[in-house]
Amino acid sequence: MNSIAYYDSPLGWVKIQASSDAVTSIVLCKERKDEICGKSPILEECVRQLDEYFKGSRTKFELPINQQGTAFQQSVWKVLADIPHGVTVSYGDVAKKLGAPKSSRAVGAASGKNKVWVVIPCHRVIGSNGSLTGYAGGLDCKKWLLEHEGAL
Repeated sequence: MNSIAYYDSPLGWVKIQASSDAVTSIVLCKERKDEICGKSPILEECVRQLDEYFKGSRTKFELPINQQGTAFQQSVWKVLADIPHGVTVSYGDVAKKLGAPKSSRAVGAASGKNKVWVVIPCHRVIGSNGSLTGYAGGLDCKKWLLEHEGAL
């Protein structure tokens, strides 16, 4: 059974979902819904870590994650999870790290399927020319996150 929690971030409401053993989704949403929200130690820990991140005292998340995706998407998300706080890389850099240097567009598509906002930091991936490109939460959100981390 999935448990749900909401977190009021500086960028708006965040809906967090978790199974009994892992976070399955963290997404920005327009408003908090009246849903039955089961209590869960994983949800409580996720909210605590998000709060620390937004207060500036956390630079790396330590949460069990179970996000569904293809093998390629999983490999991209694993590389994204290793991008340090305050650092940006290009889609091409991620593709090279995967051993598929011509797959930067596929990396961008996989990054766009990431449903674990901020924890798997797809906001740290930018265009090869340094431009802020494509972000599900919008470019203003991406810019805010990168400024918050000191990357801009």
